[in-house]
Amino acid sequence: MKRMLSLCAAALCLTMALAPTALAADFETAPPNAKVCYPTSIVRSDDGAELKKIYDLGPVDDPAGIPRSDFQKDGFQYTLTDLLKQELPENESRQHTETVTLQSKKKDMESVLALLPQEKEFITDDGLIGNLTLRLDTVQVEPAGYGSSTKEVSAKRSYPNLNDQDTQYIPKTIEENGRTLTLQEIQWQTDNTATTDGYALGDRYTAIATYTGSATSSYVTGYTVTAEYTGTVSRIALNRVRYVAIFEGTPIQPALPVETDAVTPAFRWSYVLIPLGVVAVAGAGIGGALMLKHRKENADEEDAEE
Repeated sequence: MKRMLSLCAAALCLTMALAPTALAADFETAPPNAKVCYPTSIVRSDDGAELKKIYDLGPVDDPAGIPRSDFQKDGFQYTLTDLLKQELPENESRQHTETVTLQSKKKDMESVLALLPQEKEFITDDGLIGNLTLRLDTVQVEPAGYGSSTKEVSAKRSYPNLNDQDTQYIPKTIEENGRTLTLQEIQWQTDNTATTDGYALGDRYTAIATYTGSATSSYVTGYTVTAEYTGTVSRIALNRVRYVAIFEGTPIQPALPVETDAVTPAFRWSYVLIPLGVVAVAGAGIGGALMLKHRKENADEEDAEE
């Protein structure tokens, strides 16, 4: 009897211990064992409705490591709709045009071409490589920016045959090459002299006026050179397989305010009823064992009285 009671108690304890584990298992998923793969390139449509992740996997890479879960990017929720497998050819080649941009201090073609080699090696974003040739008809040179400088300019004017050295006859400003210059200095010269009481006196004068001002000029600080290189790029793919994961994008709607009378999520009674049922069965077993023990004790007492 004691042994039966011990077994029933152990069953009851085990049931209560396993109940939370069973509840938690319904919400959790085991992480994949495969090593995570990373895309070699990502292509997204202009409207954001489709996004492709391209994976070039080697012979030891497991495609199970390609992420398939939803994600958010730039205001869109992306969901995997298809995963395509493409066998890469052993030798892949195509025509490619590459645009280069560089800076030059001079704009003459000799200086510009010294910066542009006739051939140049390029590697594309998806790993193709090749020597491309410069297209001379695509070379363009544009000013990259402008600066300004200011310098002082001056001019002189002569005003002869003046009766006296009076500045009122001298203009205070003049126009020189489209600029306004201001009177800065006057030098007087005597044109004619007369003798009065034994003294030589000047009766005609010439004014030499100096005018000054500033001139601002602009200049190019440098030049931007653009040119195109064209040619064939290629690569050799050894035992590689390309996978293209296609995701459909849905614009993310703004979150709505939480309503106070929102419906409470449905409660799963199985999480409560199943453990209670096990407890009830265990309790019934214990009760039955106690009843049998009680009847046996009464029967022993009756035999003792007889």
